[in-house]
This record gives sequence, structure tokens and C-alpha cells, in this order.
Amino acid sequence: MSQRPGFLPKSCLETLIVALRERGHRVVGPVVRDGALFFEEIESADALPRGWRESQAPGSYRVERSGGEAVFDVVNGPGSLKPFFFAPREPLLEIQIPEEGGFRAEETLPEPPPTAFLGVRPCDLAAVRAQDRIFLHDRVPDPYYGARRRDAFFVAVQCTRSASTCFCTSMDTGPAAREGFDLALTERDDGFVVRAGSPAGEELLAVLDGAAASDEQLEGETRALEACAAGMQRTLDTRDLPELLYDNLEHARWEDVAERCLSCGNCTQVCPTCFCHDERDEPTVDGLRSLRVREWSSCFDRGHAQVHGKNYRPEVRHRYRQWLVHKLASWIDQFGSSGCVGCGRCISWCPTGIDLTEEVEAIRTLPREQPR
Repeated sequence: MSQRPGFLPKSCLETLIVALRERGHRVVGPVVRDGALFFEEIESADALPRGWRESQAPGSYRVERSGGEAVFDVVNGPGSLKPFFFAPREPLLEIQIPEEGGFRAEETLPEPPPTAFLGVRPCDLAAVRAQDRIFLHDRVPDPYYGARRRDAFFVAVQCTRSASTCFCTSMDTGPAAREGFDLALTERDDGFVVRAGSPAGEELLAVLDGAAASDEQLEGETRALEACAAGMQRTLDTRDLPELLYDNLEHARWEDVAERCLSCGNCTQVCPTCFCHDERDEPTVDGLRSLRVREWSSCFDRGHAQVHGKNYRPEVRHRYRQWLVHKLASWIDQFGSSGCVGCGRCISWCPTGIDLTEEVEAIRTLPREQPR
């Protein structure tokens, strides 16, 4: 959008939420609950994580009071936007057998309210675009995903600090959002630099009636974003992916990581782009009604690779290899971009602290056959 960025005092967050609700949106934002950050429906700005900050490391996540007044200082938690569009469990089809005989099958399409997502990080915006490519822009669009995605409004928050597990700069997904948002906020001590990214965002920004951002405020925003990028503690060298992984499918590192991996699937559950799922029929006891249900699954589940009595990924090393190679290599062949957005959730929420950036670097630098 060509409109000059505005500047809003922090008190305008409440005005923004009220304006979104008046337009018929439920508002979903980040909240601290059960020792972590999650996206949930909020009624007011009081629910936002003002004065909280998180600490992350491989296999470690904590939120704690910071003593400051920053509203969006918690970078991310285990929850992304994925469950709001790709439901963890949902009925797809209801089949009934009426008394007169025959059967009747009906779709069970959801009818969600228009939803505004407040406080979305650039990596999660990139994850939504990745899921759009899978569920909306592939050969057969998914109507269930599409029904939830249709009226979404995104208020992004640019990252002015990163967690130790972030590597969005390597994946070109942050720390600044460049597309996919309606409004984008950059938090400063006294307020927010705000940009419109769509006509709907421009219309809402006009209603908020903020002042135009000064040159000094814009320069401060630029410095903050540059400092965040420069302070990123992890990197992933993507220059020769996917060829690196395809050429090393029998590397000794797969066995090494398998000795540490629990095959628990935590990484796939917190990943904002993973889309593995199972479908099954759930009949009633009387046999007169049945639901076809879809629910999240994981390539780390042993049964996920079970086909006609044969399991083609029987060992943990096979399942970890499948996940990493698909995420960073064959995903590109399928969808034209990587399946990783650099959010670092899989690193923080792995119980044994496995770090995919470390694993890729080991495959790159260590000999294929390591002494054991």
C-alpha cells in the first residue's frame, strides 16, 4: 500500500479491538496460559501479554514477568494459527441410513465467524501462505480449510527481538512482514508504527485516526528490525537444499539423531505448516449413522507408514529423515517453497532438544560414515 505509515499510542489497541468487533469479527490474540503463549479469542486488550517475556532454548521454554510495558515481547509459543484453519479434529461427512432404506451422505462444512488475528508474527504469516498453497491452491482445494480461511483479517506484529531458537532470516520470512497482512504493527516504547497491507487495512487505519509516523519513528523502526535480524542466534544454510539432503539419504547422521529422537511427534504438532492427517469412519453402535473424521497425524507415528501390513518406515531414523527431507527438500518440489518458516518451535518443544539447523549442518560437514 502507498499510504504513509501511521503511529498509534498503545491505548489505541483497545480501539482497534473494538473496531474489529464492530465489523463482525471475533478477535483472536496471544494470551499467556498454563505457562506458555497461545492464540485465543479475546474481549479486550487487557488479555494481551503486556509485561511478559519468554525464554527459549533447545528443549526449553519459559514465560516470565519482564517488569516492562511491552505488549508483544513474547516471540511465540507452541500454538500457531494452524488450528484455526486446519482443525486438529473435524467431521468431514455424515452418513445416515433412514428407515425407508438406502443411505444419505452430507458434508459437514464449518461455518466459522469472520476472525481477526491480532499479534501474528511474520513467520506465522508465512506459514499461513504455505498452508494456503497446500489446501487452497493445489489441484483440489479443501473446502473445510477454505471455509475457515475465507474472512480472516491479519494484524501482524513485526519482530524487534528474537528467541534463541529463531532463524527466520535464513528462511526469508522475517523479522519484518512484507505481505499477507492487513495491518502490521511495530512496537516502540510509546506506541506502534502501523502499516496497511490491504484496502481493508487502510480503511481500518483511517478509522483509528492515528497520526502519520514521523521520520524519527520510522528510522527507529528500521534500526529495531535490523538489530533483531543481526541478533539472530541460529542460521540455516539453504544455498544447496534440497540437493544436499537428497545426496545424503544414507548419511550416518540419521542414525545418530535416531538415538536421541523419541519419535513423539512434538515437532510436527507445534509446526505451523505440517499437514499430515488421518481419516477414519466412526459408526454409531446401531449402525444407522457414521462420521468420516479427519484429525492431525504425524510422520513420526509408527502407524502412519503402515500400508497393507507393511511398514515402510519401521525405524526412527527413517521417520526423522522423512520429516526433515520433506520439510526442507521435497516440499520445494511439491509446492515451490520450503515447508520451514524458521519459527524454531520444533527446537524449543523437542523434549531432547534436537535442532534441525544443527542436523543439517552435521550432514553438510561430517563424513557420511562416522566412526562409532
